[in-house]
Amino acid sequence: QVRLVESGGGLVQAGGSLKLSCVAEGGTFSGWTMAWFRQVPGKEREFVSCIVWSRSRTYYADSVKGRFTISRGNAENTHYLQMNNLKFEDTALYYCARSIRYFTNGTYYYMPTIYDDWGQGTQVTVSS
Repeated sequence: QVRLVESGGGLVQAGGSLKLSCVAEGGTFSGWTMAWFRQVPGKEREFVSCIVWSRSRTYYADSVKGRFTISRGNAENTHYLQMNNLKFEDTALYYCARSIRYFTNGTYYYMPTIYDDWGQGTQVTVSS
């Protein structure tokens, strides 16, 4: 049974940067789509970004385009989310996820229901 473990969250001032990591313990991301979602209390889980391993296609929510970058690690069980120019509204619990499904229509990747495995989350807090 694979276990996704996020790390790298923390408290940062607005305009600062953080780099989140996700490790698939007991598994791999090779051949999977890897994604980041975020959630604040009382709201639905929100898509942030994903990378389709087999095609290296990337997708970003409009709210993070130009500021966040998703990437694969050198190890096949690791990927990252580099977050720059953080804003107060980026404050959330960030989750990594993986999906074995492949879609030519990238909008499907925005749906949390297509993901098979999830981590427990890492908190990102941006002070204004």
